Amino acid sequence: MSITPRKLNTFIIFKLPAAYFCGVRTKYIDNTKCIVTVRYKWINQNPFKSMFWAVQGMAAEFSTGALVISKIKESGKRISMLVTSNKATFTKKAKGRITFTCNDGNLIDDTLKKAIETGEGQTIWVKSIGVNEEGVEVSTFNFEWSIKVKE
Repeated sequence: MSITPRKLNTFIIFKLPAAYFCGVRTKYIDNTKCIVTVRYKWINQNPFKSMFWAVQGMAAEFSTGALVISKIKESGKRISMLVTSNKATFTKKAKGRITFTCNDGNLIDDTLKKAIETGEGQTIWVKSIGVNEEGVEVSTFNFEWSIKVKE
């Protein structure tokens, strides 16, 4: 059974309710890319009339994490995953619908393969870029994922 946007959105409802109520939704996922959106609204605002940075972070992290989850499921192995570090850059106020895209599926494949082959934990930096409705970049998030095969 493959992972679909609908299944990921159901997952958000039950496992990440804060993200669900803030409007985080998966729009697309395949082997190399995941797209997650969130719309600026009252519940996710900051005092500066734009989207709170942490809400952007939830959407960005989910775009990377959904790819990791999908790749782990494909592997058929029991593998743990955890964000160990993150970095973010904000370049414009986030208003309207913000779309976060992670294109690092191939990097995740390589890291999972190495973790499975060596049996040692691996880390990988994965990037998600957020753009507004005009296609202008508003933020970039980098997440360091730790991946380890369970015994």
